[in-house]
Amino acid sequence: MLKKFLVVILLLGIGVSQAQEGTVSPYSFYGIGNLKFKGTAENRAMAGISVYSDSIHLSIQNPAGVANLKLVNYTVGGSHKFETLRTTDQKEQATTTSLDYLAIGVPLSDKFGASFGLIPYTSVGYQLKDESEDGTTEYTGTGGLNKAFLTLAYKITDGLSVGIDANYNFGNIENNATARLNDVQYGTRELNRSDLLGFSYNLGLAYKRMVTDKLMLSTSLTYTPETEFTSENSRVIQTVLETDNGQAIVDSRNIDVSDTNFTFPSQWTLGAGIGQNKKWFVGAEYTDQKTSNFTNRTFDITNVEFKDASKYRIGGFYIPNYNSFGNFWKRVVYRAGFRFEETGINVNGQDINEFGISFGVGIPVGRVFSNVNIGFEVGTRGTKDFGLVQENFFNTYLSLSLNDKWFEKRYFE
Repeated sequence: MLKKFLVVILLLGIGVSQAQEGTVSPYSFYGIGNLKFKGTAENRAMAGISVYSDSIHLSIQNPAGVANLKLVNYTVGGSHKFETLRTTDQKEQATTTSLDYLAIGVPLSDKFGASFGLIPYTSVGYQLKDESEDGTTEYTGTGGLNKAFLTLAYKITDGLSVGIDANYNFGNIENNATARLNDVQYGTRELNRSDLLGFSYNLGLAYKRMVTDKLMLSTSLTYTPETEFTSENSRVIQTVLETDNGQAIVDSRNIDVSDTNFTFPSQWTLGAGIGQNKKWFVGAEYTDQKTSNFTNRTFDITNVEFKDASKYRIGGFYIPNYNSFGNFWKRVVYRAGFRFEETGINVNGQDINEFGISFGVGIPVGRVFSNVNIGFEVGTRGTKDFGLVQENFFNTYLSLSLNDKWFEKRYFE
C-alpha cells in the first residue's frame, strides 16, 4: 500500500507544480495571490476549525495534532469550485478544479508523531478586460506558491501536545497586460514574472481535558512568525500585431527589474471547543494575520491598501453511533460550520470580506478506520459596488483518509 501511495504522491506532486492556479478571482492579483486553505476536507466541512484532532485523521493546520496519531495515515484531497463573478452591469461564470493537499502522517511512538506532504499555498488566476473610448487593455495572471512541509510533534502529557512544522515555499507568478489603441495597428504587451522562494515554520500547542465524565474540553494555539521571501523578478516589453491566426510578436525587449525581498506576515490562531468523545463536538476559532505590512512584489498600486486580516470560524460534527454494525449511516460523521473573514485587502476604499457556510460527511471504508470525506460550501467574497467584483461560489471537496499499520508483527506469512 505504501509503495502505491508514494507513486500517487509523485504524480500528484508534479501536477501541483505544473497547475497552481485553482482560482479565477480578480483579487488574486494583489500580493502573492489568494491564500489557499491549509487543512483537510474534514476541517473544511466544519468551516475550517483545527481545534479538534484525533488518532485516525491527520492534522495539517496545527502541528501539535500529529502527536495524537495511532495509525499511519495517508491523505489526499481536491476541490472543484463554481464561481459567478458580478459587477453592477456584468456577470461571468467559471469553474476551477485543484489538488488541495497530499500528506503522510506516521506515529513514531506513543508520544512522538511526524508527517510530511505538499500543499498549494497561494493561487493566482484571473483574466480581465478594461474597455474605454481609446482602446482595450487585457490583464491576465497565473501561478502561485507551493509549500512542502515536515512536521514533528510530541505529547508532553496525555492532554498536552506541542508541534512544529518546517516549510519550504516555492513557485512563480506571472502578470501580463496587453494594451491596444483604436485605429493603431500595433499593441503593447508587458510580461512580469516573479520566482518566489522562502522558508517558514509554524508552532502548535494543543491541550485536552475532561471537564465531566463525558465532556472533553479542547483548546489549541498556533503561531507562524513573519518570514522573509525572495522574489527574482523579470519584465519583458513586446510589440504585438493582431493577425488572423492570433498575435504575432514584432519586437521584444527585456527590461531590468531589481530582485526584491518582502516580509510575509505573522499569524496566530486561538481555538476552543467541547464535545463527547466519538459522539459530537463543537468549536470556535479566531485567527489574526498582520497583513498590514505586506506589499506587492515589483510594482505599486495606488488604489489598494493592506490591513490586518481576521478570521472567525464555528463548526463541529455529530456521529449517531460510531460502533454500529447494523446501520451503516449511524457510523457516518456529519459535519457543518460557518465562517467570516476579513481578508486584509482594501480596494477603492472598500474592505474585501468573505463569508461561507459549509457541510459534509465522512463515510467509513475499509477495516482500519479509513474514510472518504465529501464536503460542500456556499459563500460570497467582495462587493459589486464601487467599481469592484463580487464572487459568489459553490465549492465541492473530496478527500481520502486511509489508515494502515506499520511494523506489525505477523505470525503467519
